Amino acid sequence: MTQQTSPDISKLNTANNDDEIDLLALAKTLWDARKTIIKITALFMVIGLFVAILTPKEFTASSVMVPQTAGSKSGLGNLSGLAAMAGINLGGLSSGSDLSPKLYPQIVSSIPFQLELMNTKFKFEALPDSVTLYDYFTKHQKTSVIGAITKYTVGLPGVIMGAIKGEPKNEIHAAIPGAPVQMTQKQAAVKKKLSALIGVAVNDKDGYISLSGTMPEATAAANIAQTTQNLLQKYIIEFKIAKAQNTHDFVQGRYHEAREGYLNAQEKLASFRDRNKNVATAMAKTEEERLTGEFNLAYSVYSELAKQLEQVKLQLKEETPVFTIIEPVTVPTEKSKPKRPMIVMIWTFLGAVIGVGYVFGKDYLKNLKKEWNKES
Repeated sequence: MTQQTSPDISKLNTANNDDEIDLLALAKTLWDARKTIIKITALFMVIGLFVAILTPKEFTASSVMVPQTAGSKSGLGNLSGLAAMAGINLGGLSSGSDLSPKLYPQIVSSIPFQLELMNTKFKFEALPDSVTLYDYFTKHQKTSVIGAITKYTVGLPGVIMGAIKGEPKNEIHAAIPGAPVQMTQKQAAVKKKLSALIGVAVNDKDGYISLSGTMPEATAAANIAQTTQNLLQKYIIEFKIAKAQNTHDFVQGRYHEAREGYLNAQEKLASFRDRNKNVATAMAKTEEERLTGEFNLAYSVYSELAKQLEQVKLQLKEETPVFTIIEPVTVPTEKSKPKRPMIVMIWTFLGAVIGVGYVFGKDYLKNLKKEWNKES
């Protein structure tokens, strides 16, 4: 049998004593440097107080909506009997392409959506007339003290590069159909701001969409949230019924052409019969048969296209999504930012951490310097 060795109690006690000595040494170091830590913490607390006071107010308005689209089978199935009585066959209709709600945030952040939003006029309390968001952010919005400090400290390299490159000469580019979308630097900067101020969240579990807009003024925040909601609904409807709308436009164009042909054939046949009431020649009968055949063909085409047009109209109504507004946009009564107590607490905690780190870092560098000198 192998003999088990018992642990050395004296070594364990020595290790525990060393740990206690180290903890006591750390506590003594912090206590001796408490004035330095308090000064650094107080300095950061004062900085946090200034940041909390100088940070501009922001208001957030939100809404909740649910997109609803009736299924093509269930909706048209209820109308199939009535349509069959009118001679319309609804079996050949195909449902439109589904647009996942997960794509709604991408629609809001897309360039066409953002360009349309930034060119929409809004009313601001500080301005006498309504201005577009593009003009507001590029000409009228005042830079906060915090923003100016950040711009000329952290963002100083970007300011220098912008001064070297200079401002672009052409501020607004004309949209050419079929050409790539081209944005200016200012438009891209406004788009970046709008992306940060507008939020769209999709709840897959419950099936609703939350939309929010943030602005320095309460009324402006409600207006931008409402406008974004309306634009989003318009874009979703356009995407959803795009295929059915193209089919409708095509069939409607052919319907008008067939109607003109039908009316012309009817007029020619009636005019011929009026001119040849008492004529019984073979030539007249042949001409009448030819005009009657053209009239019947034109009527058949016109009648079929009329049925197809009604078909497509039903499909358009069926595929057009309806949005149920659960919580409408309201003007906020309380600011959403800044959370001044939270800002002061964060800066105070940061100051305490930096103060403790400065004390230990100072001692560590001092010991490192001694070791370096010994080695030298």
